[in-house]
Amino acid sequence: MAEPAEARAVTQLLLDWRRGNAAALDELVPLVYQELRRVAQARIRQEPQGHTLQATALVHEAFVRLVDLNRVTLTDRTHFFAMAARLMREVLVDYARRRRSDKRGGGATLLTLDGLAVAAPGPAVDVVDLDRALEELTAFDARAGRIVELKFFVGLTLEEIAEALEISHATVERDWASAKAWLYRRLAAGAVS
Repeated sequence: MAEPAEARAVTQLLLDWRRGNAAALDELVPLVYQELRRVAQARIRQEPQGHTLQATALVHEAFVRLVDLNRVTLTDRTHFFAMAARLMREVLVDYARRRRSDKRGGGATLLTLDGLAVAAPGPAVDVVDLDRALEELTAFDARAGRIVELKFFVGLTLEEIAEALEISHATVERDWASAKAWLYRRLAAGAVS
């Protein structure tokens, strides 16, 4: 996670940007770009070999979508990165859907769920199926869905997630274990509707 001074600076710039100070966005980008790129590179590494979307393009597309979200109030650094992770997820899902439709209805984009495997190495999973399963999980357990998103899409540690969500480390561990098991079973069974 960021140093407290950097986190405060990001939070202040987000507040200034929300108040209409366009220059705040120019100051914000250098503070968050490397972290967004690290997150994007981690996500791209989980994509199948031959995946053509690059980390830089993923960051840029997510950032364009973030700037266009004028209805969302980003309150602090953690909220900013959580929203950026959600937008990266959307970009990857949209990309997978386009590739699937481009291949005459076939060719699901697969990724491995090493971080979600419970007892065995994670199976290859369609990113669209993962997105649907995560939506289902979030519908009945929003906190568990948020933990998966922060862990899998942002790459935060359990300690960082506990801090970001302002809950105990033990609660994060418990929710992560149950969410991971639920998603693994759901995806392995192919039961995603």
